[in-house]
Amino acid sequence: MSELDDVVLARLVASDQRYTPARRALVAALRCAGGPVSIQEIQGLTDDLPQSSIYRNLSVLEAAGVVTRIVGNYEFGRFELAEDLIGHHHHLLCEECGAMLDVTVPPAIERQLDEALEKLAKRSGFTLHHHRLDLVGRCAQCK
Repeated sequence: MSELDDVVLARLVASDQRYTPARRALVAALRCAGGPVSIQEIQGLTDDLPQSSIYRNLSVLEAAGVVTRIVGNYEFGRFELAEDLIGHHHHLLCEECGAMLDVTVPPAIERQLDEALEKLAKRSGFTLHHHRLDLVGRCAQCK
């Protein structure tokens, strides 16, 4: 079992859930996907998991803090492993086709962004824990 599997197992046990073969398959598929993926894309990455099982198990994994659902301009979300498992990053969201791409900001810019967002939050009396940034536009294929 990998280090990631150990963390997933611990989170599921803390949520009174089991790390079933279907959940292992979903975690493996999300690990291999390299970015946010739709249910249909997950089906293509897993063997013989019915769509209903994928939805049900993604819901359990999301509740346990293993998976994050990202919603773009379309009614269907995409899924990826939680940020604390794969590293801090942001998303480019295509408003035309719905594509979502992970993007990592250079450390110096990320620090500036953190400082600016902290100031913005403090002005409103808000305590900032972390941030997510989605850039919405058109991907290279939809330009």
